This record gives sequence, C-alpha cells and structure tokens, in this order.
Amino acid sequence: SDRTPEETASLIRDVLQATVEAGPRAGPARTFQAYVALTRTVQDFLPFQPGAEEFAAPVALRKLFERLGATYIKLGQFVASSPTLFPKEYVLEFQKCLDQTEPLEWKVIADVIEGELGGPISGTFASIDRKPLASASIAQVHAAKLKSGEDVVIKVQKPGIDESLKADLSFIYVASRILEFIQPDFERTSLSAIAGDIRQSMLEELDFLKEAQNLQEFGVFLEENGLTMQATSPRVYKEYTTKKILTMERLRGVSMLDSEAISKMNNDPEATIISALNVWTTSVVTMPWFHADVHAGNLLVLDDGRVGFIDFGIVGRVGEKTFKAVNELSSALAIGDYEGMAQALCNMGATDEEVDIKKFAKDIEKVMVNLSQVQPDVAVTGMADGSVQGSFAFDENEITQVLLDVVDVTEDNGLKLPREFGLLVKQSLYFDRYLKILAPNLDVAADARLVGLGGDSSANGAPPQLNGEAPNGDVAVDVVA
Repeated sequence: SDRTPEETASLIRDVLQATVEAGPRAGPARTFQAYVALTRTVQDFLPFQPGAEEFAAPVALRKLFERLGATYIKLGQFVASSPTLFPKEYVLEFQKCLDQTEPLEWKVIADVIEGELGGPISGTFASIDRKPLASASIAQVHAAKLKSGEDVVIKVQKPGIDESLKADLSFIYVASRILEFIQPDFERTSLSAIAGDIRQSMLEELDFLKEAQNLQEFGVFLEENGLTMQATSPRVYKEYTTKKILTMERLRGVSMLDSEAISKMNNDPEATIISALNVWTTSVVTMPWFHADVHAGNLLVLDDGRVGFIDFGIVGRVGEKTFKAVNELSSALAIGDYEGMAQALCNMGATDEEVDIKKFAKDIEKVMVNLSQVQPDVAVTGMADGSVQGSFAFDENEITQVLLDVVDVTEDNGLKLPREFGLLVKQSLYFDRYLKILAPNLDVAADARLVGLGGDSSANGAPPQLNGEAPNGDVAVDVVA
C-alpha cells in the first residue's frame, strides 16, 4: 500500500537523526573497511583459489561479521544467543563468532587511562601489566595493583570505537526502516524494532558506568539476601572508573568445570554447585535483572569456597507474563508433568492457532529424554610424575542444540517464544551440566537444599512483582561488553 506523507516524513527524520549521530568521519572510514572485509570474504569462496571453501551462507556471513569488527561481532553473538529469533543454521554457526582481537600497543591504552583519570598512571597504580589478560573488539583488560596494595583489573575502551559503533548501528537501523517502508510485510517481523533495541543497548555498552552499576547492584543483592558467605562479585573502585575505564577487584579462582581443583579446595563440591545455582535462581526471582551468561569462564570457585560471579556483560530482564510462565514450567518440570510444561509454554508464547497440548507434551518428553542422556566428556591425562589427572568438559554446541530442540518443538506446535526465555533456559542448561559434573547423584527435584523457580512465591500463589518489568509485561535484554 502507498505510504502516507506522515510516514515518509517519519522515515526521513529517522535517517537524518541517525546520520547526525554517526558523525561526519565515521561513515567514509567504515565504508572502506566494509569493502576490504567483503572482498576478503568473497576470496575465501572463489573456486580457483587454493584451499577455497564450499560456499555456505551462514559461514560466509559469520566470517564477514568477524572482519567487520566490533559492532558485527556483537551482532553475531546476539544471533548466537537468540534461537527464538533466528534460523538454526545461523545460531549454530555464530557460536563460533569470536570476540578476540589483536591488542593495541601499550602507549595507546596508557593514553586512554591517563586521559580518563586526568593524571599520570603512577598517581593511582603501583603497577600495570602491559600485556593484557584479554583483548576484545571494544575493550581490553589489564591486571594492575593500586598504590594502596589491592590487586585489580582495568577494562579499557579502545579509542575511536564509539564512532565506528555509532556509524554501523545507524546504518543497520536505517536499512531496517527503509526495508519496512518499501515492503510493509517486513513490519510484521518487527525488524526495525529489533534493530532499534540492539542499537540502544549497544550504544549503552560504550558507557562502562552501566556495567559498574550492575556489579554494585549484584553486590547489594548478595548482602540483602545474606548470601555473601556463598558468593561474591568484583568490587568496583568508583574513584578510578569512568565511561571508558572500569577498575574492579581481581578475583582468583578455578573454573566450575575443574572438579579436581574444587575437591582440593573443599570436601563438598556438591555444596558448591548448589550454592551457585541457588544464588543465581534467587537473583532471577528477586532482582530487576539476572546474569545471562553463566558459562564456565564467568563462574569461578575461589580459594575460600565461595562462588565468584564475573563479567556482567549480558543481563536479562523478565516481565511478569514470562516470569509467571517460567514458574509454572519449573513446577511441572520438577514432577515430570509434560502436559503442564506444554501449557506453561503456551502461556508464555505467542500463537495464532489452537495448540494440541497432548501432542505438544509428547514432543517435549522426547526432548527431555534426550537431555537426560547427555553426559559430560571425561578426559584422563598421565602426568610426568606418574600420577593420573582427570577433567570434565562439555561442548558449548551441545547446550545450544538442546535449546534449539526446545525451540523447534515449540515452533512445530505453532508457538513463538520470547528471546528472554531462550536466555533463561540456556543458563539453566549450563547449571544442568555443572550439576552432572560436580553432583552427579543429586536428585534436583527432591533435594530440599535447592531453591526453585517454581512453586508459590506468595500467600496467594502469585509470582513476586518484578522491578524493571517491561511496560507491556514482555521482556528486554541489556548487552554490555
């Protein structure tokens, strides 16, 4: 249908505003970088090139995103964590989208630190390791020691990243608006709304004060719920934190997958994973947001037995509708009620048709049976001193595949689930693996030590009201590097 003058004027305003926000220098520079990235990606698939790959759209797009840098790597990670929004082959391929880049030379990083602190590094830090602990697309992290003696890590934003991010995100948003303007059918997919949400959250990512606030709020949550003996998160040094540098306590510990090291720290690895799961579950129930990236690198078991939650880069927010349905789903799961699980998913998702609950329940049962049969990999290594060391691991793709199976079953039965449900389930699957490694004999449904999402949460059985709930009772996600 023809667009009205008001709709045309709205599009023009959005295009002009996005262009102004991107800045005059970023556009041409990113255009050249995009040309180089596209050329190199095409060369990878040319048939006459030595070692050329067979063309596959998901692989080509993933390589292109990695070469385009910061914005597109983050977009790739968004795709990888959104099986309820994107096709399976893209979700699986973008699991490989690595946010690792060559570190900038020390002088560049030192200039950023001194510029943000308004003085020489020696005025604040006794020492800083010039070799970074990690280097990603937006920032790199260095170990340091304050003049007062505390060991810290400093997260430093790479200079110029804000201009390229604004240019990229403005282009993506404008492209989605133009597509919807030209082809009204795209409006039903909420393309520009999704692009707008990604744009807003990624621009907020440039402000490290927001991540500092997440860390501080999690610390308050632990204190108010009497959980400081079970878990901790890095202390933020506010006086040395700005929009472009984040200085925080350095936590030292071992991965949640290192069962042998955990056993040496304490005599009850089972209690350790129960504590970690209870803390996370309680945060989902009581906080305005939850940690939405609890892979093994972000959960550390410290020397004193506490669990350290680090990297609050991805946090999810759950609205009342989704939270109530998750309560129902957890209660049904605990007692193996597949029809109850099917009904809970129906209450959560959007559907245009009548759902056959009995058929849906049987499909869910098949997925749960497959999940129960997945076991961690065990590796046994002979050491130089003649001893034998064992370790456990699990495949990240395995977790994603289970989540994709759940999405497939729901979509086959006419349902579309919100993205936040995918984030919640993925974290639950991480904990399921940790339980299999550290507490293989634990009866999750019957053990009284475990805090559940299901069950009555108040006198009338209604779930607690969640702060930060989206106005329409749906869900939102914040991504902060």
